[in-house]
Amino acid sequence: MTNETLSPEEIARYQRHLLLPEVGGHGQQLLKAARVMVIGAGGLGAPVLQYLAAAGVGTLGIVDDDGVSLSNLQRQVIHDTGTIGELKTISAERAIIRLNPHCRIRRYEERFNAGFADTHLKSFDLLIDGSDNFATRYAAADAAERAKRPLVTGAVGRFDGTLTVLKPYEQDVDGQLLPRYRDLFPEPPPEGLVPSCAEAGIVGALTGVVGTLMAMEAIKLITGIGEPLVGRLLIYDGLSARFDTVRYRRKGSAA
Repeated sequence: MTNETLSPEEIARYQRHLLLPEVGGHGQQLLKAARVMVIGAGGLGAPVLQYLAAAGVGTLGIVDDDGVSLSNLQRQVIHDTGTIGELKTISAERAIIRLNPHCRIRRYEERFNAGFADTHLKSFDLLIDGSDNFATRYAAADAAERAKRPLVTGAVGRFDGTLTVLKPYEQDVDGQLLPRYRDLFPEPPPEGLVPSCAEAGIVGALTGVVGTLMAMEAIKLITGIGEPLVGRLLIYDGLSARFDTVRYRRKGSAA
């Protein structure tokens, strides 16, 4: 990523970032230069896209082949009643441009898979997976590792959510390769074991909590501040308002 000059309007827009020594002008330029691909413009993708756009990420790629339905609006707050029936990519693009016209949008009305990733992911610096199925999560993890791109991945169900950051192509301070997605989840659960949101339900605000945390991890990765959730799974229990962290390693690494 290369730095880009901030216009006077952008300096005013991002003033609260510029006041932070950890971000400042350099960090804001990195955000402007960043190219982030987001899988899904739904429950998790909505807050991710909104907060990254507000933060000044220069290019956002939106991957979603679905349309907006009435039942989406309880949690997918980037859409509204007037966009029912539209493609989610188009609805999300319009909302983002209203929020921050400095953002450039690339729309992909496709399913994310290995072929798609091999064609398009190389044009982005970071991948964020807000999908709602295990097939896409594994495909995203494999693609990000092949392309050597950081991956922020999250999942939600009913009242609980999780997220982590993956950089399995890098080494830790001891020279050990960082963990893969399969070190955390070796294989997907049997078909039908984990019910979908449509089957089990989900509280809408949960996606906002987890999606916003995913956006925060992305901002940390782009600007180089803080400690990303690499090798750590953050677990949020909405009913008890409790956060827990589970550490995990690359399979075969020394304890």
